[in-house]
Amino acid sequence: MSESPVSHEPPIYRRIADGLREAILSGELRDGDRLPGENALMSQHGIARATARQALAVLINEGLAVPKRGSGVYVRRFKPIRRHGSRRLARDQWGQGRAIWESDTRGRPYTVDAVEIVRERAGEEVARVLDTSEVWVRRRRYSVDGRPVQYATSSFPADLVEGSPITRPDTGPGGVYARLGDLGHAPAHFTEEVRARMPMPEEAAALNLPAGTPVIIVLRTAYTIGGKPIELNEMVLDAASYVLQYDFDA
Repeated sequence: MSESPVSHEPPIYRRIADGLREAILSGELRDGDRLPGENALMSQHGIARATARQALAVLINEGLAVPKRGSGVYVRRFKPIRRHGSRRLARDQWGQGRAIWESDTRGRPYTVDAVEIVRERAGEEVARVLDTSEVWVRRRRYSVDGRPVQYATSSFPADLVEGSPITRPDTGPGGVYARLGDLGHAPAHFTEEVRARMPMPEEAAALNLPAGTPVIIVLRTAYTIGGKPIELNEMVLDAASYVLQYDFDA
């Protein structure tokens, strides 16, 4: 009795997902387009509802699609922001009154759509890096093309920035680095640590992240020319919305 040959063909829900993914990556389906729903996939492929649901779940879990309750599943294909690490922090950017975000977005519309500014006791890591027990903290969310892409938390030694525009929502031209310069503590050196992980629930909610989308964590410390740390900034980036670029000589 001969054995039945083993099929290496992927299950049908995978084949359906592969076809939809190809249409997304080729540009046939664009950001915001509605994907075929469960009923349409059932009719087109002669499959059960559970199979259609599996096919859509593959794309959702890959971060290429996002479900909207009562509406359907939509393509999530965002033109990535190119974050150039050294260019955006150059003195001739903020020193000339330009926001460092202008270097990232290159004319694309961006907004700071949530801001919280408080004075509070420094956490253990912040206290260690900034050598202080009290900090002013600026928490804000940035959106590009109407989509949340980053949540950032900057901490400053309280006695350094007390009473300055850094403790107010509008810091003026050039942002916090220009204001630190006004205080006689212009940043002269930055260090950044970069890592990736899955988001915490509150981060996923703040950035409207679909299932399966990781975040990039950038931890930046700013120093004066004398080596004094003046800011610790933890940025949580939607990994699907960014390309990180760093240039350096051999």
